[in-house]
Amino acid sequence: MQNRPKPSFGGGNNRGRNPNFRREQQQEHRTNRMIRVPEVRLVGENIEVGVYKTEEALRMAEDMGLDLVEISPNAVPPVCRIIDYNKFLYEKKKKEKEMKAKAHKSEVKEIRFTPNTDDHDFDFKAKHAESFLKDGNKVKTYVQFKGRAIMFKERGELILLKFAERLAEVGSLESMPTMEGKRMIAIFAPKVSKKKEKEPKEPKEPKEPKASTPPATEKGSE
Repeated sequence: MQNRPKPSFGGGNNRGRNPNFRREQQQEHRTNRMIRVPEVRLVGENIEVGVYKTEEALRMAEDMGLDLVEISPNAVPPVCRIIDYNKFLYEKKKKEKEMKAKAHKSEVKEIRFTPNTDDHDFDFKAKHAESFLKDGNKVKTYVQFKGRAIMFKERGELILLKFAERLAEVGSLESMPTMEGKRMIAIFAPKVSKKKEKEPKEPKEPKEPKASTPPATEKGSE
């Protein structure tokens, strides 16, 4: 007997050769013809919210020159929006890139004092701390005690509180000075800049009052 080839039912091997299937796997959202349910719920701007036949929703998206995007696949029926999907992805990547850049920029800078730090050294380090805070970095400041100097903890606390007063305009003390081993530590965070006040909107022109009908005069009265 000859060995007959086994019939193929479109299993996993064929899927691997299907570029549309690979694109679906790579794409974060199902869009347009990838959405194969009979009905979807449309939400968003310039759309009458409600349940639509998928074919009707696709026609609406095509008429607008936009994409039908499935944003909540587990809902019944799935929730979709009509948007420019490429623009949506671009804006999303842009925000992620900005957030990553901000996270990378922010660092914790260290500044070291001793209980006997003089005024010149204090001012020099304060200027550095101000610069760090203005750049959006945190500043970890500590007073290092060596040997018997640990007996003069109050000196360290005075230095750090004086430092907090000096940095008040650009930074805020996250917590009061605390001892960690032979160090008294205080951490400063940059002050959040206040958002610019919004310019007041131009006042709307008052609507002209509707002309009221004059009261009827009694007959015969002059």
